[in-house]
Amino acid sequence: MMVGPVEYLVVGFPGNRFTGDIAPELARLIDSGTIRILDLTFIGKDEDGAVVSFEFDQLDELEPFAVMEGDVGGVISDEDIQHAASMLEPGSSAALLVWEDLWATPFADAVEKAGGVMIESARIPKQLIEAAVSSFSPT
Repeated sequence: MMVGPVEYLVVGFPGNRFTGDIAPELARLIDSGTIRILDLTFIGKDEDGAVVSFEFDQLDELEPFAVMEGDVGGVISDEDIQHAASMLEPGSSAALLVWEDLWATPFADAVEKAGGVMIESARIPKQLIEAAVSSFSPT
């Protein structure tokens, strides 16, 4: 199976204030063919710092994620979960999401056919871009 560029994202929910409101937007991205979910895991850290992880079908609160198609699973390892959990404060949770950028697959194929190789890629956090753009004052 051909796979396009893949990204991961850890979204934290301080104080476990998770509402599931991101599920409809993820579903829209899947339905539009923009992304394909490869794996999705939820992580929690209790007040004592103990880490738990679970899939969307293990908790009723995560039912909105059941409508999403494309979950391959098995991409996120225990090491990935521990890494994501290390960024959480006690009493917080996170979603660890791995997706394929379907929109970028044709470009990645063209780069490969042209003899190019990916040297580096990164996603710049929204807050950094907003700060940079807001400090720019055109003359």
